Amino acid sequence: MTTVDQLRNNVIDRILTIENRDFLIALEKLISASIADSEEFTLTKEQELMLQMSEDDILNGRTIPQRDLEEKTKEWLENKKS
Repeated sequence: MTTVDQLRNNVIDRILTIENRDFLIALEKLISASIADSEEFTLTKEQELMLQMSEDDILNGRTIPQRDLEEKTKEWLENKKS
């Protein structure tokens, strides 16, 4: 994995543990602003594959409600600490 990929994954891992709503809103605004500033956005092959897999999951009913996902994530994080 490249340094950029490692950094991105570390940031994602840390974001998943944040429970401060105001902080997450501010972070979302920061990310949205930086994306809006870029004129062209190119997906990596991995990102395109993930989007295709997501579309396939949706078409085949392999989804769960957001609340259930949040509960499973919280449970997983609590088990990871143990």
